Amino acid sequence: MKDSLQPGIRYEHRFVVPASKTVPALYPEAAEFVAMPEVFATGFLVGLLEWACICAINPHLDGPQEQSVGTHIDVSHEAATPPGLEVTVKVELLEVEGKKLVFAVEAHDGIDPISRGRHERFVINREKFDARLGTKKDKAVQAV
Repeated sequence: MKDSLQPGIRYEHRFVVPASKTVPALYPEAAEFVAMPEVFATGFLVGLLEWACICAINPHLDGPQEQSVGTHIDVSHEAATPPGLEVTVKVELLEVEGKKLVFAVEAHDGIDPISRGRHERFVINREKFDARLGTKKDKAVQAV
């Protein structure tokens, strides 16, 4: 991590919601989702919030070996957003506690606020992370 990874980092990300990011597209193999209204899915909203946080901090990490993974999300989803609207996400890094990063996040679709809350990420060494993941995969194969 670079010395520049400090609280106060802000980032704004814009994204036009396509039909491929609506509830029916979230799990197209699930009839329950396919029957839902065609609005921006909460699952994709969470991914968009994470994306903005990643963009905010990547210049402050020693990449590509250093990356971050999401570890906690506590956000609202307050309003439905149809495809075609542009969502603006604003994030701010609030805390840096060792490798743990805490963000304030919010999103607006140009008409309504659609989300607000907190997101935590953890800085990882990609090589070490992949090694631990490989060990877990090996254990899963052995358990079968």
